[in-house]
Amino acid sequence: MSNEKSIPNDSFCVEETTIAEVHNAMRTGETTASSLVAKYTARIEAYDQKGPHINCIVNYNEQASQRAEELDTAFRETGEFVGPLHGIPILVKDCIETADIATTFGNETFAEYRPERDATVVSNLRAAGAIILAKTTLPDFATSWFGYSSMSGYTCNPYALDRDPGASSSGSGAATAANFGTISLGTDCGGSIRVPSSFNNLVGVRSTPGLISRNGVGCLIFFQDTIGPMSRTVSDAIRVFDVLVGYDPMDSLTTNYHEAKPPESYVPNLIGDGLTGARLGLVMNALGSDDSPAAAPVNSVIRKAVDSLNSAGGKVVEVEIPDLAHHISATLLYENRTKFDINSFLGARPQSPVRSLNQLLDSRRYHPALDLLEACGFGPDRPEYDPEYFKRLAARDEFARVVNNVMSRNHLDAMVYPNVQVVPPTKQECDDGVWPTMAFPTNTLIASQTWLPAISVPAGFTNEGLPVGLEIMTRRYDEPTLFRLAFSFEQATQHRQAPGSTPELAG
Repeated sequence: MSNEKSIPNDSFCVEETTIAEVHNAMRTGETTASSLVAKYTARIEAYDQKGPHINCIVNYNEQASQRAEELDTAFRETGEFVGPLHGIPILVKDCIETADIATTFGNETFAEYRPERDATVVSNLRAAGAIILAKTTLPDFATSWFGYSSMSGYTCNPYALDRDPGASSSGSGAATAANFGTISLGTDCGGSIRVPSSFNNLVGVRSTPGLISRNGVGCLIFFQDTIGPMSRTVSDAIRVFDVLVGYDPMDSLTTNYHEAKPPESYVPNLIGDGLTGARLGLVMNALGSDDSPAAAPVNSVIRKAVDSLNSAGGKVVEVEIPDLAHHISATLLYENRTKFDINSFLGARPQSPVRSLNQLLDSRRYHPALDLLEACGFGPDRPEYDPEYFKRLAARDEFARVVNNVMSRNHLDAMVYPNVQVVPPTKQECDDGVWPTMAFPTNTLIASQTWLPAISVPAGFTNEGLPVGLEIMTRRYDEPTLFRLAFSFEQATQHRQAPGSTPELAG
């Protein structure tokens, strides 16, 4: 990527800016879409492959500057924005198809793959006036909690370069934290938005499945995968969420959108005192051991977050989800369903360089650390041929009932817990296999495997300066409550901080 134009000399600072601040600056003439693109591009050039070498950008949109100029012209001529995301540079996880940028799915075999059309969410963003600035790194086909990729290598955490940024939306998390764009998109099957949001001090939204179309995105588990925003503020996340939601005939699961009866906009849920009177359940058996050096710092941050929830008007009570570990294990479907879903996606694309998961695995052209990808290759060609598949589906209904009954018995508006029980692991720990993918102690699977919505919000930092995320989970389709609680907690605590421990990113 090269930045052919000089960096604009306007005074607007892109670091830690929000959508509202960008639009206010555009209205006053302080900045333009073209200026934003140039400034973010300069940051990417300085810090992604140079300086700290975050390594979170795969491909840059060569048409971004042209689109910015078109938007600037439209605004000068009409005095109006073309949509709610006018001129906002957005980073997109590289498993979300973009017709004008190669989409690699994190895999070297797809380095030159150009989709025929945009994913539905990308079309929605463009229609709202957003600028797709670049594509971000991910593990091959989103099959890891860690930042490995055969396409791009290893992505670093901007808060501690020797630690993992979380995956599979590792690039979106690291890039948004490092201020390489105003906001980003990730995908989330088991926690791939919320884990990197936790590790990168971000807000990350997992909706109830079916509110947002996955058309143009390869799923690992069809009825579990979602797409969502990753941002530095709850407000920005909700503004992008508004643009993403809706029915799409190209994704049959979005019939859930009508069942949800969503509001016209979720923005009215930005209520500063939204925690007042709320009753929240701290899931005690979702905490790691205080005797663990990896879990104890997380527990300490979460306990302080609980104090903040209470101080902001909420009431936190301690609860447990009965047999939690058993339910999570009994409802994992990657090895029973993922092969079929990947094959269905690739088989529908004649221009794809491989047409099946096994063809990819046979080529050995994937990152060798991806044990989950390999395990999925042993799955059934069709899930209905596997009796274990139906057993696990039934177990999911039971798990959902157990969780919802805990909420009902305790009169809870939401449950809270750490996204991940441990601090971001070091790259050396990942290299040494200390945390196998299927044994990584992430709590994000609770919402994923009960089909409930959840959000990660910055909860604070450990004594070592490592970010910790608080996950808030509500009932099915209750995103309004989810956003209200998250925004109120954010406003009361203001835990979001730009990476400062890395001198190159200190701003």
